[in-house]
Amino acid sequence: VQLQASGGGLVQARGSLRLSCAASGHTFSSYGMGWFRQAPGKERDFLVGISWSGERTYYADSVKGRFTISRDNAKNIVYLQMNSLKPEDTARYYCAATRGSRWNANGMDYWGKGTQVTVSS
Repeated sequence: VQLQASGGGLVQARGSLRLSCAASGHTFSSYGMGWFRQAPGKERDFLVGISWSGERTYYADSVKGRFTISRDNAKNIVYLQMNSLKPEDTARYYCAATRGSRWNANGMDYWGKGTQVTVSS
C-alpha cells in the first residue's frame, strides 16, 4: 500500500483544515488507517485511527472533540477533519495503514510522507 497525504498548510488559530490520504492498491479496505503527527525534536504521536470498515474510531485525548477521522473505501481515501486548531497542533502529519490493532507508531505497516500543518497564533 502506498499512501499520499495532502491538505496541509498555514492556518490561523481556531481555524480548520481537512487532510486527505490517498492510498494505492486494491486492498485498502482491509487496512485500519491512522493519523499521526511529529513536531521537530519530538516523537511521532498517534492522533486518530479508524478500522477497516469505518465502524470503530480511536482518538487521542489531545484531539478528541476537535479532530474527526473518516474513510471512503470506494475512493481509497481517508480524511482528517481538524477544527479549532491551536498553535500546538503545528507539526508534520502522517497517515499510516495497519492490519493489526496496535494504534501506535510501532503498530503501523505502511506510512505516507506526511504533510505540514502550521497554526499561527
